[in-house]
Amino acid sequence: MNCKRGEIAPPTFRDVLLARRRIAPHLSRTPIFRSPLLDQMMGFSMHLKCENLQPTGAFKVRGGINLMSVVRDQIHEEGVITASSGNHGQSIAYAGRTFGVRVVVHVPENTDPIKIKAIEGLSAEVEARGRDYDEAREMAEDRAQSEGFYYVHTGNEPLLIAGVGTLGLEIMEDVPDLDVLITPIGSGTCATGAGLVAKTINPDLRLVGVQAEGADAVYRSWRDGQLHQLSAIDTAAEGLATRVAFQLPVKMLRELLDDFVLVSDDQMHCAMGTLMEMAHVVTEEAGAAAFAATEELSDELQGKRVAAVLSGGNINLDKLRSAIL
Repeated sequence: MNCKRGEIAPPTFRDVLLARRRIAPHLSRTPIFRSPLLDQMMGFSMHLKCENLQPTGAFKVRGGINLMSVVRDQIHEEGVITASSGNHGQSIAYAGRTFGVRVVVHVPENTDPIKIKAIEGLSAEVEARGRDYDEAREMAEDRAQSEGFYYVHTGNEPLLIAGVGTLGLEIMEDVPDLDVLITPIGSGTCATGAGLVAKTINPDLRLVGVQAEGADAVYRSWRDGQLHQLSAIDTAAEGLATRVAFQLPVKMLRELLDDFVLVSDDQMHCAMGTLMEMAHVVTEEAGAAAFAATEELSDELQGKRVAAVLSGGNINLDKLRSAIL
């Protein structure tokens, strides 16, 4: 079991390089997409990192594969347990199926049925526990202690962050003269992983994190250095719907981020529509958050080379229709 830890050492750039070697046999490189129409409309060079094209529809699978490839020999027959609102669960389920490990995923009781089916389709066992992600997470931690599961934390896990950091390697290889990198923040693995790489390669690069204004625990924690826990959240962006800020991501974000932007659900929905119309790309709300932030940052981005991580595209048709119409 590994669910109770003290101070957690952050991953290093070397850890990301090792992760790329582990991940390469299992995942293909995702493209960076350019749209001349977007560039013309926005006044700067817009590079869209399409993590929505991963086999699970989101970036988190990078971390899942890296973690499972390292810890699979430490896992007993009970298997792995984790909690997720969707994308992280699919990541761990995909990795579990890849390496032949049993996976149990706690999901909030209101989780999109499509996401539950996707997790189950990857041979994981899904149990609805708790009113939101954080309640589901606490119950998973308790079961890991009492039943002998190997527990995978969504944010306080260096192997997940190192795995996700491989998307930062791809961005910097494809756009070596990048000026600004914008990433969404739920638990914080995307911004920390990609940011670690980008800042190691180019310390002058500007790194911007984006969170939903209705679920801003990490923003508050980044701002004042105290770990915040909200009593409730209000956002349609399931991938950003975290009430509690976690120790390791916040520590890294306070060292890496140059700016932190909050976006509304309306802004994310508008961004989803723009991405579909102008770039022919489908995202979920969290996947469009980084692009949504470019509107607020427009003045300072003029004439620059900008990359936005489209972190996921797992959204059902009804929700997509209501979001963009």
